[in-house]
Amino acid sequence: MDDPRRLVGRFVEELWNKRQFDVADEIFADDCVTHQLRSGAPADAVPRGPDAIKEHIAGWIVSFPDLRFNIEQMLSEGDRVVMQLLMEGTHQTAWLGIPPSGKKVEIRMFTVHRIGRGKIVEDWVLVESLGLFQQLGVLPDTAEIIRDFGQHAESESH
Repeated sequence: MDDPRRLVGRFVEELWNKRQFDVADEIFADDCVTHQLRSGAPADAVPRGPDAIKEHIAGWIVSFPDLRFNIEQMLSEGDRVVMQLLMEGTHQTAWLGIPPSGKKVEIRMFTVHRIGRGKIVEDWVLVESLGLFQQLGVLPDTAEIIRDFGQHAESESH
């Protein structure tokens, strides 16, 4: 069996960064599930085998053709591998209905991958979505949100 760290490293370097889509068949179990973690929402398990992973990555690459991930930290214990990643790319075509902005984005994310039978069988993903939408210009920056909230709260107290 592959070392779990090496297996997850292949996911980032070969599949995402080098666009070697066939690697998905080697490293993802057919019955893999992903838990997309969001504040205030349940972490439902979504089936995401090799074909779904390829489709997911292709969708990102269409909108962010220069997309690249850098592994900032990787820890493993037993059948789990945890990563802190920096995602960088330029928004070139519509993504989630957001018109192309031409803006370069940098966001961080955390992932946990569970390895079984020599493949990734389950993962949990936490993406800095607020920062992504702010960098794309869809949402105001955090300082502006806090300032507007403070002004709103102050006007209601008078």
